[in-house]
Amino acid sequence: MLIGAFSFAPRRGDVAGNLAAVEAGLREASAASCRLVVLPEMWTTSFAEFSSPEEARGLIEESERALDRVAELTLELDLAVAGTAPALNGHALPFNRLTIITRGERLLNYDKVHLFTPTAEELNFSAGTEPPACLDAELTGLVPMTGATCYDLRFGETFKPALRAGAELIVIPAQWPTPRISHWSALLPGCAVESQAFVVACNRTGTELVGRRKMELVFPGRSAVVDPNGQVLVEGGAEPGLICAEVDFEVARRLRTRIPIKKDRRDELYKSW
Repeated sequence: MLIGAFSFAPRRGDVAGNLAAVEAGLREASAASCRLVVLPEMWTTSFAEFSSPEEARGLIEESERALDRVAELTLELDLAVAGTAPALNGHALPFNRLTIITRGERLLNYDKVHLFTPTAEELNFSAGTEPPACLDAELTGLVPMTGATCYDLRFGETFKPALRAGAELIVIPAQWPTPRISHWSALLPGCAVESQAFVVACNRTGTELVGRRKMELVFPGRSAVVDPNGQVLVEGGAEPGLICAEVDFEVARRLRTRIPIKKDRRDELYKSW
């Protein structure tokens, strides 16, 4: 199966422009016979500031229409697409919501649990409280999969419920900046090895002013597909574009048989600790 990531520089609040870039990337992926494409975190709006539900509603409604368009494209192009976008949350601040869209349907709907306090993400978003689910192969048309968002990568507990349920693939959309890219490059293989699963991660490119102090951050891309042995099968650079890698999910299944981490866990001890 060919899977990959489409990295680009989402422009803050420019839903139409971001959608146009994504549609071009998805058409390129389909032409290459790619079955799954991961997009960057907050690909529809980037980190537009949502200081109130009223301020957020108009932009999020436009973002929702962009997600509907991507759902149409998954039917037309026969591929699955993962990425995050803002989602309304009643009377509270929006969620940063990860969806996997396939066969015209939105699946997963995981709300980012770990908000990045150094850039005051918690002032514009509500934190989720539930772990990401494992989507079975019948739902996705691919393999059992799960996902999480950017900063969640630092918290291995995020993935445990879905991995216990049999997830074989983890998708990770991100906006991970250059000063900490060495962490990204270490955590992705670590996540794959610990999870005994494939990881496909998409990081944005370009620059953005973030947080209360409007810090200018540079984003280096470096999207990647990593196998369960921690081998990077393909890695992008700092330029926008599509990366793809052929993956064999029997690699993960054989590894889980040879090294039965799931069977050898001591959950009763971990809880007491």
